[in-house]
Amino acid sequence: MTAHDTQPHHDHTPAVIRDPVCGMTVDPNADKPQLDHEGHGYHFCSEGCREKFKANPEAYIKATDPVCGMSVERATAAHMSKRDGERFYFCSPGCQETFEKSPAPYLGARPVKRTMPEGTQYTCPMHPEIIEDHPGDCPKCGMALEPMTPSADSGPNPELVDFKRRFWIMAPLAAVVFVLEMGSHVGLPFAEWIGHKPFLWLQFALATPVLWCARPFFLRGWKSVVNVSPNMWTLIALGTLAAYLFSLVGLLAPSVFPPEMLGAHGLPPVYFEAAAVILVLVLVGQLMELTARERTGDAIRALMDLAPKTARVVTNDGEKDVPLDEVQTGDHLRVRPGESVPVDGEILEGHSSVDESMITGEPVPVEKAQGDAVTGGTLNTSGSFVMAAQAVGADTTLSRIVAMVAQAQRSRAPIQGLADRVSLYFVPAVVAVALIAFLAWLALGPSPALGYATVAAVSVLIIACPCALGLATPMSIMVGTGRGAQAGVLIRDAEALERFAKVDTLIVDKTGTLTEGKPSLTDVIANGISEDDLKSYAAALERGSEHPLAEAILSGTQDAPKREATGFEAITGKGVVAMIEGARIALGNSALMLELGAEPGALTEALQNLQSEGKTAMYLAKDGVVVGILAVADRIKATTPDAIQALHREGLRIVMATGDSTRTAEAVAKQLGIDEVHAEVSPEGKAALVEVLRKSGARVAMAGDGVNDAPALASADVGIAMGTGADVAVESAGLTLVKGDLTGILRARRLAEAVMRNIRQNLFFAFAYNIAGVPIAAGVLYPVFGVLLSPVIAALAMSFSSVSVIGNALRLRRVKL
Repeated sequence: MTAHDTQPHHDHTPAVIRDPVCGMTVDPNADKPQLDHEGHGYHFCSEGCREKFKANPEAYIKATDPVCGMSVERATAAHMSKRDGERFYFCSPGCQETFEKSPAPYLGARPVKRTMPEGTQYTCPMHPEIIEDHPGDCPKCGMALEPMTPSADSGPNPELVDFKRRFWIMAPLAAVVFVLEMGSHVGLPFAEWIGHKPFLWLQFALATPVLWCARPFFLRGWKSVVNVSPNMWTLIALGTLAAYLFSLVGLLAPSVFPPEMLGAHGLPPVYFEAAAVILVLVLVGQLMELTARERTGDAIRALMDLAPKTARVVTNDGEKDVPLDEVQTGDHLRVRPGESVPVDGEILEGHSSVDESMITGEPVPVEKAQGDAVTGGTLNTSGSFVMAAQAVGADTTLSRIVAMVAQAQRSRAPIQGLADRVSLYFVPAVVAVALIAFLAWLALGPSPALGYATVAAVSVLIIACPCALGLATPMSIMVGTGRGAQAGVLIRDAEALERFAKVDTLIVDKTGTLTEGKPSLTDVIANGISEDDLKSYAAALERGSEHPLAEAILSGTQDAPKREATGFEAITGKGVVAMIEGARIALGNSALMLELGAEPGALTEALQNLQSEGKTAMYLAKDGVVVGILAVADRIKATTPDAIQALHREGLRIVMATGDSTRTAEAVAKQLGIDEVHAEVSPEGKAALVEVLRKSGARVAMAGDGVNDAPALASADVGIAMGTGADVAVESAGLTLVKGDLTGILRARRLAEAVMRNIRQNLFFAFAYNIAGVPIAAGVLYPVFGVLLSPVIAALAMSFSSVSVIGNALRLRRVKL
């Protein structure tokens, strides 16, 4: 026996088994597709991946660690990271951590991938009316178009990635130019050491690549002029080009300047550093804005990530995993413990507990059995079941929620119209002020007048850049709608949000809004027999009944002993009678008891009290003797009383409009403290009530189920669709509450007020900044204080205004609802 044979045997099974094609971890013991290749066994998550590997195995066997360059087996790599839609494999956790902290150096010149679903449409962040069927630049302002609906696998914003790369080129060059120019002010006379002419040529050599890297900004400025759509890019392009061209003429042809502008060495002042630093500061502002827009999509991406990437389809030939987008309506899908439900559908067999917190906000899993609906994206916590797919792709509840939030983030509130109207006249006015400042300094300024005039004009153009004004409303809307999605408040458009903040009257439907929406057994009063016997008799009678309340009684008496009824007889408008174990049992109203000669006696008052509470109460008689009462009602939701009180504290007047009986409606209204009741109202009557209240000066919101309440939802200032899961009504309302109770309205109200307050703060910052900044940049302080802003300081001030607006808007992510 050799020494090798004496060594203990080790299990060399790798800790991780991956599908070498898609990188998913695979259970080697599960019923998954497999393939042997050159003596090695490979496991796959689906038949599709197996076929891809089979067609070109060499492309999927090994990968190169992008950090250290080592070769890694894709099928057994313990460390993997996904970026820009591409998978990277690592030899150790250290390499993975290094890559994830700063991937840019390891990505090299690799093009950014952003895979979007077929049919994706793109729009401009500044001009949402621009819609294209392909990515590109906005024809009005030149900004990069963004997908109208996000995709979970779309990767980072390519414009953000591009701007980051430009920043790492521009920032060092601009920093060097700035240090060279400012050196003489801190005791570092670079011009004396290098020579004044070479010193200017060095600044030119460093600043020119900065302007070349900033060409997207100049393209946007040019398009704004061509399309007669002046905006922030108009001013940025004019200001920086003016500073650069002035300096370039001073470098190449100093003799064209008057002698008083030339220094001791025969050269005029130059502003290469101003042009370079301004563009870098503008780029920093754009990076902050793009990053903030990416962060506002966190809630959407978190929702999209709830849906699994594959589904297990059950066919006559067995079961197989397929990509989610291949699932068709009617497919039978198996969902195992710990897996997410792939699409909306109905359970065909099996039972389980499903965590529906992403839809309802409730942390307690819900029991599901045959015939129950399940929603895509919810989590199957225990048990296995087979479901039939009923809504797939864009029709699922999850996809509709994502689409609604994305649409709301692109929408514009009416208050945005104020900023738009101001911007329309603001840019031409700023150009006029810059021209006036230039001429005034040229005529009245000290020597060298042309230099002072140029500085003043460029500073006015830069400091007045209306980027803060343009960001004020969209940033708040984007962050606010994302926060709303996390709280179960889906906003169709910004206009609904603004209107809801001003609403003073709330109309609510009763059934399904204030109440649970289905009858249930609420009271059991026994007289002469046990409560269990009373329930048992009632259950035996209702098993043969088709009355609408029968299901409520059966559901509320499940724990009672089982009895069988014979000779069942339904008496229209009165109740039911049958023989149970030799006794004649009757369940019905007072008219039935009178017909049978059964005297209610002391139970009459109890029945009247129950009826006064809006409940449907019935006597139960045994052999002509009344032995108890059962009452059925649509229960008030547990959250409703506190929500009504909180809405009153918010200053809302609550009006109930229901098709139910007056007695029931008034009983519920009295219990909850509703301000006004309108009962036995048709759907058309609810819409008419909305119009009456609006004509009286009220600002009206209508909350209902979005089906029979659709006319009122559409005619109200704000329609609020109440619902849970797949019943969410999104077509007739401006706001949709995923969890169908009044606490959602309370959250929506607080969100609307917070967003509008945030917008007003942002507009104040933007207007106040421009009102104060433009005159200072023009030089009004110079005659008294000798203060004239340099273009660099103006750019810093402009950037600070944008930072203040973005930072203020991001506070909405933490607002308490």
